[in-house]
This record gives sequence, C-alpha cells and structure tokens, in this order.
Amino acid sequence: MTRKKPVGITDTSFRDAHQSLMATRMKTDHMLGVAEVMDGIGFHSMEVWGGATFDTCMRFLDEDPWERLRKLRGSIKKTKLQMLLRGQNLLGYRHYADDVVEEFIKRAVANGIDIIRIFDALNDVRNMEKAMEVTSREGAHVQVTISYTLSPVHNLEYFTLVARQLVEMGAHSIAIKDMAGLISPYDAFELVTMLKQVGVPVQLHCHYTSGMASMAYLKAVEAGVDVVDTACAPLALGTSQPPTESIAAALRGTPYEPELDLGLLSQASEYFKEIRKSYYIPPEALGVDTDVLSYQIPGGMISNLASQLAQQKASHLLPEVLKEVPRVREELGFPPLVTPSSQIVGSQAVVNVLLGERYKLVSTEVKNYLRGLYGRPPAPVNKELQKKVLLDEEPVSGRPADLISPQLESAKEEIGELAESIEDLISYVLFPPVAESFFRRRKGLLPPLAEEGKNGFAQSSANETAGCGRKHEVNFEQLYTVDKSLLLNDEDNKKYTAYPVG
Repeated sequence: MTRKKPVGITDTSFRDAHQSLMATRMKTDHMLGVAEVMDGIGFHSMEVWGGATFDTCMRFLDEDPWERLRKLRGSIKKTKLQMLLRGQNLLGYRHYADDVVEEFIKRAVANGIDIIRIFDALNDVRNMEKAMEVTSREGAHVQVTISYTLSPVHNLEYFTLVARQLVEMGAHSIAIKDMAGLISPYDAFELVTMLKQVGVPVQLHCHYTSGMASMAYLKAVEAGVDVVDTACAPLALGTSQPPTESIAAALRGTPYEPELDLGLLSQASEYFKEIRKSYYIPPEALGVDTDVLSYQIPGGMISNLASQLAQQKASHLLPEVLKEVPRVREELGFPPLVTPSSQIVGSQAVVNVLLGERYKLVSTEVKNYLRGLYGRPPAPVNKELQKKVLLDEEPVSGRPADLISPQLESAKEEIGELAESIEDLISYVLFPPVAESFFRRRKGLLPPLAEEGKNGFAQSSANETAGCGRKHEVNFEQLYTVDKSLLLNDEDNKKYTAYPVG
C-alpha cells in the first residue's frame, strides 16, 4: 500500500491573488467576512500580509495595515498566517537600515505572523541574511525564496547553489517563487527533485499567466514538493494562482490528496464570487498569455504596466512596452522580474517607449541599481549603459545595507506625534509621504480618500489612449516612487522624477 503524503496548501486569496488580479484592493472588511470559514478549511497556511498590501492599505484604502493583521489574527485562530517580505527591502522598493528590518520583523511576529517568506529580487543572499536572522530569533518560520526566472545564467545548478547557501544560513524551508508562470511541468519536476536534496521542505508558488501552473504543480507533487500555493477559484487563474478546488480534485484518491474541508472551501468560494463583483479586474490580468514565456512579466506587473500607461493616456503602447521589457532586463544583468526589480525594469521600459528614445532618461532606481545599491545582479550589466549613467563612478561591491545608517531615531523626530505607535513609525520609514498623509487623515487633518480608486484599476476609455505620450505630456511621478532628491526640471519648469542621461 502506497504511503499517504498529503500535499499542503497555502491559500493566497487574502494577499497575492487580489494583488495580481485587482491591484491589491481587497478591503479588510471583505476578508473578515470569510476569515473564520477559511480558518476551518485546513490550509497549511494563509498568506495574508506583505507584498504590496502594506502600501496599498494606506495609499488607496485608508486602512492601517497593522490593524488589518491584528484583526485577521483575531479571526484566524488555527491556521498559520504567512507574509511575503522583500528581504532588506522589507515591503518597500529600496533597502532599509538593519534597525528598521529588525524592528519590523519583531512587530510583524508580535502582531500575528507565523511564517515569513523572504526573498531578494536578485537572489543575492546577502540581502536576505538580516531578515533571516531576526525571523529565526523571534521564533517564526524562516522560509527563504528562490526567485525563479529563465535566462542564460539561471539553470538547475544556479538554483541549487543558492538553495544550499540559504540552508547553510538557517532557512527552515525553501520556496520556489515563479512570479511570471514560467516554470514548465518537467522543469518543475527536475528543480523540486534537486532542491529536495538540500534537506528542508520545498514549496512551489506559481502564477497562471502562461497556463502551465496546474501542470507544474502536478509534476512538482510527483517530485515530492511539500506545499503549493493556490487561491479560491473566483480569485484564481489569469495572473493569479491555480484554483485550490481544481488542485484538490486532481489529487483526489491519490497519496497526495490535500486534507481540506471541501464543504467549507465551497462556501468560501461562493463568498468570493460575490465580493469579486465589487472590484475591477483589468482584461490584461485574465486568461492565458503565452507571450509571457518571451517577455517574462510576473503576475501583478502586466496590470501595473497597463495602469501606468493608462495614467499617461498611452494604453495603446502596451505591446511595445512588453517587447522593451526583455531588452532592458538583459542590459541590467537578467534580474528576475519581482519587486523591486520588476518595477525598475518595467518603469524604464515605459519611459523608453514613451520618449521614443532608449535611456534618454533613467529613473533614480536604475541609476542606483547600476551603482550596486540593490545588490549583485545575476549576470554582468551592460558596460556601455553603466558608463553612460555612472560616468566615472565605481559601483559598490559590498552588502548594500552596510552603507545605510540607522533610520528609526531620525524618523521619530521627523514624524513626531503623528506616529502613535512603533508600528506607525515603521510605516512612516517605509512609505514617508503615504504614511504621513494616512496619519493626517486618521486624525481628521486631511479629508478622507475618495471612493474612486479603492476598487481596482481605473478603466481607460478610447479617447484616453489618444496622443502618444509626447514629452510634455509624460508625468514621470506617476510611474514610480523614487528618490525625491534627484529631480529633472524641464524647459517648462515641470519636475520629472528621473535622472537625465547624456
């Protein structure tokens, strides 16, 4: 008789599913309406926090992300709560000082997080070291992530080497993070087989963009994967994860059958069918897009690019931007397209297309990336581009966070009494203008946010795509959150959040 080995299921409905499909706009009240039902289903864990949820709560929903976590912890008493952490970037788009990383993780665990999935956009283990150390010390599960991608340098040997390094550094488990849905079924089988040899549990996280994710899960299960990430059916597929119901049905009667309460799962899905009607999901986020195998754009990035172009009244340029992304990525040393490198590459591709001239302007993020301030790229960057942007400046070679002075005390002086707790202070350090505006609205010093924008991406009409985004029409501050100390003033005295090149 074959020994039973039920595969674990991590549900992403409260985090990555709605981040991928509807710009991370699901409201806390909608989660709380089904949280107790979800808690009874029998998931290995529920991903409920991290990623873009933190920023979006304050920026668009007028919600406190820490309060969301506390409320979910109060309703979900049996299932482990999981979050996604961007290594030294925490939940932001740049590196933070070690004192911020330490205090953030302490407070995340204290407020209810059990498992912290830590990744670095470049797979630079130096950028995950501090977060791993603090997570372990605080008693949470240290799940460290390999950002999966395809390139001339990303192969089985590369991923296995990174995994072994992470286990030596103290990883409790390894997650394969396939942001763009690139992993094929047989590649999943081979990679899981290799990673199972490093001696810790292995989890697979895929997006459905290319249409291969469910097949990849089945082959990964056969190879011995311990846990896979899925979403309730109404929030699955497209740029989200495979549906829990389908994976459970495919494994029914096998040794791998997940131990889930299918009645409660059905009840949760019926709830999400109704809730989904409250949000706008852009067409680009739905269906299967096999072109992703060429341009390798992850779950939420396609919808973000579409949103950026709509804001610039240039939605018709999306196909050109998708072709530009892999060119920029190669020139930057083949970074996996996951936050923040996906935003760095994607926003630069948008600028290149909008201006009709490649690298006429580069964002400060691209400049800092070429400086080495995000870490070590998987492959050497284009030397001509690096010289054009940095001139005679030498890039840094050490751990980028070692160059950052402690930030908490100075931030405390800056924000003053608007920060009512240590959690508020951390929110301010991560997103200064966003958090300060949120605090002021909370105190009644600013009017509340308008309801528009709380339910997903703005839909662009046909006349909004008129005009190809000529230079005087391009609002670069809408493209990315960047270092405000570097601004370009154009001839009309408008400020562009970009760095002039050449």
